[in-house]
Amino acid sequence: MGSHHRPGFLPPVALSSILLSCLLLLDACGEAADRDAPIVITGATMGTTYAVKLYDANSDVETDALQSEIDDLLERTNNQMSTWRPDSELSRFNKSRDPGWFPVSAETATVVDAAQTISALSTGAFDVTVGPVVNLWGFGPGRSDAAPPSIQQIKSAMKRVGYRQLAVRASPSALRKQHPDMYVDLSAIAKGFAVDELARLLDARHIASYLVEIGGELRGHGSKPDGSPWKVAIEQPLSGERSAQNVVALRDTAIATSGDYRNYVEMGGKRYSHTINPRTGRPIAHALASVSVVADSAMRADALATAIMVMGPEEGYRFAVREALAVQLLIRSGDQFRVLATAQFDSYLLR
Repeated sequence: MGSHHRPGFLPPVALSSILLSCLLLLDACGEAADRDAPIVITGATMGTTYAVKLYDANSDVETDALQSEIDDLLERTNNQMSTWRPDSELSRFNKSRDPGWFPVSAETATVVDAAQTISALSTGAFDVTVGPVVNLWGFGPGRSDAAPPSIQQIKSAMKRVGYRQLAVRASPSALRKQHPDMYVDLSAIAKGFAVDELARLLDARHIASYLVEIGGELRGHGSKPDGSPWKVAIEQPLSGERSAQNVVALRDTAIATSGDYRNYVEMGGKRYSHTINPRTGRPIAHALASVSVVADSAMRADALATAIMVMGPEEGYRFAVREALAVQLLIRSGDQFRVLATAQFDSYLLR
């Protein structure tokens, strides 16, 4: 997954999504009066859950057949990019010590190429090669709950980290590592990619109105029958309760939220965030509680949210403004949260 490890590609005991669990229910609020009830398809994937909600004007969607297609697509993505599956494409690449080109699917190459673009844009705040350090801190498949790693252990693991040591080519699609022990983790971008893939599947079925969600990454297309947009709540970053900070309208856009308040590990009486800074090899320790990014693709939003979460409030906000991104930051200030958003993000808010 990327610069840090968010819930995704986790074992079956999944953590809940970062956005409100009722994110789809927001749109159910007015539906009793709707003539057309939405079709809702849900399931499990990537150690979390997915939900597809759609309106079909022609009423010819065969729900079971569509769910089967959705499950097949998500299973294929897992088989390509999961680090929890020892026989996945990515796991086999990670185990390989061959410095030559390693053949992968076009999908895996696409995701790695997008990751490398965000890595360069964010000067390494996002880095899919951070896996060795993620695992060292107990957030990967080799989970441990012992003491925090030593400075020497971190230094040693960091020698295997660095997106510039990873190469990708499109045709024939392949990856190449400079360090034989490089370990790539796509969990901070692959869920977004899967959301985009589901959107493409629905587009191919000529479904004009849908909302796709996997583990808190969402993409909406079209409007509901009454002409209103898909509405998504952004959660207040509180670990013990759930309430909405604000609501965003999604029309042909995607949103991803990264936060530090649901997935963490406690070692030696101290809580460590699951978000690992690939520049330092350590969990983030700043006042930024969550980042939400609206973008044209869920994959891009997913990676950018992670990158800004790593950067922290000051650098992250400057980066968002410089790149003209639609970003909202929720920053801890005592017992309260300070909201900092770009003008681009404000345009999506429902007031």
